[in-house]
This record gives sequence, C-alpha cells and structure tokens, in this order.
Amino acid sequence: MTPQTLIFIESQDYTMVLQTDWNKRLRHIYFGEKLVQSSDYALIAKQFRYNGVNEDVFNVAYTPSGTWNIAEPALQIQHTDGNPSTELHYVQHKVQQLQENVLQTVIDLVDPLYETSVRLFFKVYQKENVFEQWTNIQNGEKGAILLKKYASANLYFRSHDFYLTQYHGTWATEMQPVTQRLTKGIKMLDSKLGARANLYAPPTFMLSFDEKSTEETGKVLLANLAWSGNFRFDFEVDRYDNLRLIAGANPYNSEYQLKEGESFETPHLIFVYSENGKGEASRNLHQWARKYRIYDGEGERLTLLNNWEATYFDFDENKLVQLFDGAKKLGVDLFLLDDGWFANKYPRNSDFMGLGDWQTNRKKLPSGLGYLVKEANKKGIEFGIWIEPEMVNPKSELYENHPDWVIRQPDRREYYYRNQLVLDLSNPEVQDHVFGVFDTIFTENPKMAYCKWDCNSIVYNSYSAYLEKENLPQTHLYVDYVKGLYKVLQRVRAKYPKVPMMLCSGGGGRVDYGALQYFTEFWVSDNTAPIDRVFMHWEYSHFYPAIVLCAHVTNWDKSASIKYRTDVASMGKLGFDIVVEELSDKEQQFCREAVQNYDSFKDVLWKGDLYRLQNPYDYPFASFQFVSVDKSRSIVFSYLITNRFEINYSIEPVRFKGLDASQKYRIRELNLFPNTISSIDESAVYSGDYLMKIGFNPDIGLERKSVVLEVKSLS
Repeated sequence: MTPQTLIFIESQDYTMVLQTDWNKRLRHIYFGEKLVQSSDYALIAKQFRYNGVNEDVFNVAYTPSGTWNIAEPALQIQHTDGNPSTELHYVQHKVQQLQENVLQTVIDLVDPLYETSVRLFFKVYQKENVFEQWTNIQNGEKGAILLKKYASANLYFRSHDFYLTQYHGTWATEMQPVTQRLTKGIKMLDSKLGARANLYAPPTFMLSFDEKSTEETGKVLLANLAWSGNFRFDFEVDRYDNLRLIAGANPYNSEYQLKEGESFETPHLIFVYSENGKGEASRNLHQWARKYRIYDGEGERLTLLNNWEATYFDFDENKLVQLFDGAKKLGVDLFLLDDGWFANKYPRNSDFMGLGDWQTNRKKLPSGLGYLVKEANKKGIEFGIWIEPEMVNPKSELYENHPDWVIRQPDRREYYYRNQLVLDLSNPEVQDHVFGVFDTIFTENPKMAYCKWDCNSIVYNSYSAYLEKENLPQTHLYVDYVKGLYKVLQRVRAKYPKVPMMLCSGGGGRVDYGALQYFTEFWVSDNTAPIDRVFMHWEYSHFYPAIVLCAHVTNWDKSASIKYRTDVASMGKLGFDIVVEELSDKEQQFCREAVQNYDSFKDVLWKGDLYRLQNPYDYPFASFQFVSVDKSRSIVFSYLITNRFEINYSIEPVRFKGLDASQKYRIRELNLFPNTISSIDESAVYSGDYLMKIGFNPDIGLERKSVVLEVKSLS
C-alpha cells in the first residue's frame, strides 16, 4: 500500500489538514484550532467511521467528476477524446516561505490516464489567520480540452450545525443580510450578470459553526471571492451533516477551452477564520486587506467635494469654478467632477447619449479640463475626474464607429441597462481603448489628482465579435471580460501608481478583493441616506476596513440634520456632495470643523481596529468604536436609528472594547453643532477597565441623534 501523506496548512492559530488515502485521493481531515502535538493529526482520520463506498467520499480536497464521484464536483473536464470523466491522484507538495508571515503550500494532483494536472495553491497569512486559495489547471494532453467547471476551492467542515449569512439587494439597497441554518441539499449563491456582477448579491458570505456567532463568541468564517465577474458558491450539507463548500467563478455559459500546453488559473478565494467571534475575524481581515491587498492600503486618502448632486448634468465651467469655493470653505482636499463633462456630437446632457465619446464637451468646458485643474489648484485644492470607460451608449460616435467592440448579438434586439451596453474587454483593441481613455486624460492633465471609475451596466445578449473572429468559443466571454479588465487596470497602475482611484459600479455593484488590488477605495452605495448607510457600514465592515468605504454628505435625505449626515459620513472615507453655499453659516461652520476633526482622527479609523458595539438591528441606536493600534486613542460613533417614542434611547451605558485596562482615559465630544453644549462631562477620568466592563453612556435621544466621542489616554 502507498504510504499516506499528511499536509498541514497552518496559520498562527488554526490548521487545515489534508491527507491522502490508499487510492491516492487527497482528503480534508481537519480544520480548526491547532493541536498541541502535531503527531496527533495522524490519528484523526481513524476516528471517523463513515460507512459506505463511493457515495460517502464527500471530503475530497478537489472533487473531480465522472468516475467514482457522484457528489457535486469542483472540477469537470471534457478530455481530448470526449471522455467526460476525471480522476486526480496526489503527486507531491511543496511549502514555501514567500515572505515574513506568508506561507504558501502547492499541491500537485494529476489524472493518471490523461496527464492533465491540477495544482492547488494555499497561501496563508499567519498572524491574521487569513487563507487564500486558488487552482491552476494544466492541459497535458495532445489536443484541446474543455473545462466545464473549475472551482477555486473545495472545502470540508465538520460541525453540529452551520449558519450561512448571505447578502442581497439591488441599486441603493446593497448588503442586506439573511442568516439561515443550512439543511440537507445544496444551497447555491451566484451571479450571471457578467459586469456589475454584484448588483443583486456580492461574492461575500459568512459561515457560523455550531451556533450563530456574535461579535465576541463563536466559530466563524468570513469569505470573499476576489473576482469581478460571475461567481458561484455551493453549500452542501452531506448525509453525515458535514458541510462541503465549493466556491469559484460561475461555470454558467463559461466552458473554457484549453489548448495543448495551456493552463488556467481560477479566481482566488479569500477567507478568514476565528473561534472568537465575528469581531476578531473582521479585524484580522481588515489588517490583512490594508497590508496585502487594497491598493495603497496603508497610505493616505483625500477628502473631497463632488458636484453630482449639486449639478447633475447641468453645469458649465463657470458653475464648476464657483463650486471650488465651497470645497475651499469646507477644507477638503479635492474637487471631483462627475458625469456629464464629455462628448460633442451627442453631448452628455443625460444618460441617454455620449457615453464612450471621451472628448471634453466644448460647450460646457470651452477651456478644457486643464483649465479646471489649474483653477482648482489656485484655490489650494486638487482636481479629480469621473469616467466610465467600459460602457457605451448606443447614441454615441464610439458605437457608430465600432459596433464590433460592443457585447451584443447582431441578429437580436438590443437590451439596455441604464441606456448602456458593455464594451467587449476580451478584445485587446478594446482593452487599448479603455486604457487610452484614462491615459489620455492623465497625460494631457498631469496634475489631475484622482479618478472615479464607474461601471453601470450588466451584460445582455452575451456575444463577442472578437471571439468569433479569432475562432474562440463564445463561452470564454464572461471569463475573458474580467481578465481583460484586470489587464487594463494593471497597465493603469504600472503607469500611474500614485493616482487614488474610487471603484464605483452604480454604487456597490463591483466590490471584491480582485478589483481592490487596483483601487484605493469604493463607493458603498448611491443611497446616502444616513440611517441606511449605518446599516450598510455595519455589514460592509465585516469584510472591508473603513479606509475603503467612501461616505459622502449629501441631500439624499434632507430630513436628517447636516450633523447627523456628516457624523455618519465621518465613519468612512469622508466626502461631500452638496452645494456649500446653500448651507447656513452655522452649518458651514459645523462642516468645516467636522473636516478638521476628521483630519485629526482619520488615522484611527483608517489604520486602527474596529469594534462593532451596538447592533442597529437589535437596538434603537448603533455604536461603532475605532481604536488606535497603541490603544491611546479611540473614536466612538453612536447614531439613533428610530424616531419611535420620545424617550432617551441610551438608557444604559455601552461597553467599550479594545482599550488598555490599565490606562486612564478622558472622554470629550467632537462634531458639536455651533452654540451647542455637550452633556458629556469632559473632566471625568475613567480607567480602561471601567469603560470595558461598565461602559459609557453617549446620551443618545431625539435631541442628540448622533454623537461622536474621542476617548484619549492621559499617558
């Protein structure tokens, strides 16, 4: 008999153990807290007495299809001779120290009949307990093979119960959670939208083991597929009540042909695990994201004033220059010019035309973008620009000149989303064009300081004239679109490494850790109503740190005070989208002072640890706490989220977290409206121990609907 091989994939606190069986298949044996003695792992498999034959082989590390397996596969291949079956045998594995804190394990599997091979990659960020998994499939046959399914990860978990938190929504209603106990059968989450693939659901989920996890208790896994296209997650509770998880790009209409010698790399699944609740898991994921994944994740960010809600499409250069004064009054870093500045034959005066024609509109901006950059700089602020280079209006010169560049079926009716169609980024010419949109603007305007990159449409009538011309399968389009997008963004970052870029997709329609390799931040939602944003930030904060959550003060909900709107926006990457001159003198003073306060504590938000203190789903007010790494300073945000009953809502103190129990702290209120006296006793001194065990009452009520507190060490 072949000796069995044990493979340990370890973070600082947790271990995934894989083991070969006598058939050379690779099995999942264990996932959880490290054992004290590593020799004990070899005893695990013998303790499970799963009776049966092939129908019980559920815990394979990468499940093929068509031979012994009758469960949902991770891999499905049609071989050169048409055979739809695949077997995978373990060959070898290698562990590499890529850098301090980062270990990578590569496992080689092969089909002994066809020599097609699969490499499983496991990269572990040890301190953060973050795992990154993907697969590389190599065609070793004499001719082309067809990949029908090609998952990134095939995981197996043992527990008593599993609770899945998934997210749903649409435009302006992003990140609405649903938690349910998984039962027998397969629960599938997916997207088939092509572009703006997160419109109805993000490639993100949370798993709790045994019971629903809380902020501080329970076993929990947070996951994100780093892929800006169609995705699919299969959750299968098997007949032993264990969980099979298969995650990756959606194989829907995406069979992928590999020619002889070619390989295919799947998207990367990112997941973090904790046995101490959601709070620890998300803080570890935030630390990982800032250090290893988000573009310039440990750098600085620019506060800004956007013109969109102030002007929509109705502006000219004089009106914009006047708005610069508002940016100067607020004290923000940058003015962002949004949609409507381009196109001449079909001027961009609405979203029905002009998209794709990236010439400066001569009527609106006769002096060009360079003039606006110069005038903004005179006011002491930077200037940024909105673009949507992947999309096109049918009423545009680009569409007239290059219908072959558009994803559309030539013999069927065109269907539009937001009056748009999507350009075919599988086509290298289109990639050059999209890169050229960015490159031309920033080459002609070298002092342009910022870009908001939007993506508003989904894919209808999937068809590529380019793939047809190249005699490639149409089923490559959904995958090659995303690969083409990433090629463009890689070129952008190679030439413009210092330009901050906002990721936008009609709101939060494309946020994932694949795209965030190239973007410094993302637009959470077009819905900027502050109460809705409190809930969105609560959910997004499980997966993404505050430094990437763009939050603007707008007039979306005028029933909320300017203080409430500003306090909520100050919990992310702060911006404004208002006409400053329409604010009263006191409101202007408040906003200006709030920007100054934000500048004083933004490092705590951007680089510190987040503790979600009081859940808005369960309480009449929500509380979030950010704590600096050295625990010397903390910022606590509290927001009333109901207007029912005229009572003081903070009846009891809120217990703080993350402080140094031995240190003494003083608390003061920030973002007070002019001529307002705080109810907080700023002379009182509290121990960290007291604030974490007893807590502090922010005095939230109808007269104090939002409160921002600074907790500062005396030492």
